[in-house]
Amino acid sequence: MPDTNPASAGQPVIAPAGLRIGHTHLKVSNLDRALAFWRDVIGLEEMARYPGAVFLAAGGYHHHIALNTWESEGGPPPAPGTTGLYHVALVYPDRPSLARAVKIVLQAGIQLDGASDHGVSEAIYLRDPDQNGVELYVDRAREDWPRNPDGSLGMFTRRLDLPALLAEAKD
Repeated sequence: MPDTNPASAGQPVIAPAGLRIGHTHLKVSNLDRALAFWRDVIGLEEMARYPGAVFLAAGGYHHHIALNTWESEGGPPPAPGTTGLYHVALVYPDRPSLARAVKIVLQAGIQLDGASDHGVSEAIYLRDPDQNGVELYVDRAREDWPRNPDGSLGMFTRRLDLPALLAEAKD
């Protein structure tokens, strides 16, 4: 088979700056249970429904998250130690929006897996009913991102002050 990797020919592959993740499609075991989380707790709007699938979004987009039971109805979550999705990350437009979302998650009785300050962002970690990892986060302004002496990104993981974040929730 011929080598079709452009990088092996000395040509680095660089994605365009406008590239973004369009949506995440999750296999779930129970559509109603998954909707109770993604629609009723996270707040995504149901955009379309098909047999065994629902497409959800924010702001009128066609879909950010799709849920289906086509191959997974009644199935167990992936076993620990196997490959697959680590988490889907939802970026909020500002800190008060993230604080409101976290407050709703906690009021729904959903346990947090963690809360971290990464320098570039502040993030909350939890799991959906099918044990898919979920990150809810807000980015800091690019000019506030930590940098190493050589100018490279200096991300880190520190404990996030969750009470301070929640104090920003405006009802």
